[in-house]
Amino acid sequence: MNFRINNSLLIEAERDAVLELRHAMHREPELSNNEWKTQQRIRGMLERFGLKGATVFHNTGLYIDIEGSASGPKRAVAVRGDIDALPIQETRDDLPYQSHVEGVMHACGHDLHASIAMGVALAFHRMRNNFAGKLRVFFQPAEEAEPLGGRTVLEERLLEGFDNAVGFHVTPSIQVGKFGAREGAVSKSSDQFKVTVSGSAAHGSTPHNGIDAITIAAAFVNEVQKVISREVPVDDRSVITIGTIHGGEATNIICPKVVMEGTIRTTNPELRPLLSQRVREIAEGVAALHRGKAEVVVTSGEPAVINDPEMVRLFRDAVSDMAGSDALTQGKAISGSDDFGFYSQCIPSIYFWFGSGEPGNESGVHTPTFAVSDDVLIPTTELAVKYCFDLLHGQSAR
Repeated sequence: MNFRINNSLLIEAERDAVLELRHAMHREPELSNNEWKTQQRIRGMLERFGLKGATVFHNTGLYIDIEGSASGPKRAVAVRGDIDALPIQETRDDLPYQSHVEGVMHACGHDLHASIAMGVALAFHRMRNNFAGKLRVFFQPAEEAEPLGGRTVLEERLLEGFDNAVGFHVTPSIQVGKFGAREGAVSKSSDQFKVTVSGSAAHGSTPHNGIDAITIAAAFVNEVQKVISREVPVDDRSVITIGTIHGGEATNIICPKVVMEGTIRTTNPELRPLLSQRVREIAEGVAALHRGKAEVVVTSGEPAVINDPEMVRLFRDAVSDMAGSDALTQGKAISGSDDFGFYSQCIPSIYFWFGSGEPGNESGVHTPTFAVSDDVLIPTTELAVKYCFDLLHGQSAR
């Protein structure tokens, strides 16, 4: 496989650095909130190219600001590259840079994302006399697990004063050489809930002397699914999942306590609080109906990622200019979540896909056989550089 982007925007040293970082991160992956070596590796590479003064955020993350010196509108654009890996054992022994860390691998492509972000930072630093405004590049930790790095970006107001944010993700379901973006919601929000049902114990032969928490839990599981089937528009893609149920210690004892945990996902920000409210109401109502009690704790996770329509149109123009209209695909919205949703909650944003699907590299993300060719890195980085230039210059879609 070989494809190229027209009008190369990286010099040889920058291309080499992008590949170097990708290989080093893949060999030494680090889990969410433990990306200490990765942080130092990224800082060292930035400083090697003269980019000093990177700021720490979320303990293990970094961001670097690049100020343009040209005249023109002072726009500000942010780019996110996530850096954490997953607790998965890599089984691809054909990779010369395979993971050296037992049980940990870059199974979601964050080694690629961070390397692309590095290439963007290096290119803009070299060409800082050619643009006005500011580019901020985030090397963000903890996209995969709480506490989430994206939430820190929101809470610490790290996007205050910025006009746009750019995120991206490798996608094996899209053919290599193709790029996709679609308007509106491209992922779901993800909130977690924990329901603790309390009854009272009794001998199994005299159930009337107790309050059966398992019966209450079973009723809750059945009833809560009706929220999706009967209370949500049929074209909505919301999901309520019960992931764990724990209760009971003996076959002949009425169970006094059951703990259930699950997730609530939706693409509709307005529906999000209602779904959490209904989970709470159903749990408490079913428990009361059976003479028990239910305690419900809902923890807010990632918002849905929402793509700005104008940014999507401008991205499609950039792809056509750099790779031709044949390289464009709309791509499918994902059923999962991404904490880039915190960015799109703050400012107009885009989250685009770059394809990696080819013979030998068809495995999906979060699998032990996931792999992506190096060949996708440089073209995607150059497209990201071109697109960020367009945003900083305030270009409008054709």
